[in-house]
Amino acid sequence: MNDELEYAQMLEVPVSTVSVVKKKNLFKRKNARDDEELKEQVVDSVNERLGDYVFAEDLSVPPKEEGKKAFAATISDRAGKILVAEIVAACLLAVGIFLTNVFMANSVINTFIKSLSAETTAEASYSEFQLVSVVSDLADAEVSVSAEGVITFTADCCVYPVCDGTVASVTQNTAGLYTVKVEHTSAFTSVITGLSAVYYSQGESVKGNIPVGYTDGSGEVSVSMYNGGELLNCYTLSGALPVWNS
Repeated sequence: MNDELEYAQMLEVPVSTVSVVKKKNLFKRKNARDDEELKEQVVDSVNERLGDYVFAEDLSVPPKEEGKKAFAATISDRAGKILVAEIVAACLLAVGIFLTNVFMANSVINTFIKSLSAETTAEASYSEFQLVSVVSDLADAEVSVSAEGVITFTADCCVYPVCDGTVASVTQNTAGLYTVKVEHTSAFTSVITGLSAVYYSQGESVKGNIPVGYTDGSGEVSVSMYNGGELLNCYTLSGALPVWNS
């Protein structure tokens, strides 16, 4: 019993039970109740020696509250890493799109983005455009239009596009005269032929009140308008100004 008490004191833990060995008395019958009382007395004596401040605790298992905090911190750290990864991916995608727009205007991604914009934005009909005079009011030019819808004139003057648009192409024939195709929408276009000089290049924007080219009067200039490739003749001339038929 002394060994067990010394071991309990060394561990500094309270005990709840001990084994008690008594020498047998040859003349007295063993009483179980006496043994139990003796055990209780020994346990109480040991615990009184150790004091109330001694307690047993399994430090290998963290308290439940600390475990919850540690788990929450792990989840928060993982979510933060995922958020940072998403931000980095978005930045890389934005840089890639920007570089593509700058260096590859006709790339697949740019074409796809343009197609989405075209689908979401409805184009205006050709009849919604307000046309302008093909020559200056000060020019000494006789402008006429054929039944097919082709405007023609011969004069030394500047030539204007019928309305705002973008130069789709500039070509020159063997005689040195230029032909300019202007896109007003994906379907509505106009073509000016017989110019002595052109002031714009392919891809540049033109305005209806700014000349697109010049003719020295040595040859006839013609202006035609198309919708989906079909020549338009649904307008008349008011002087040199084309006006849509109502």
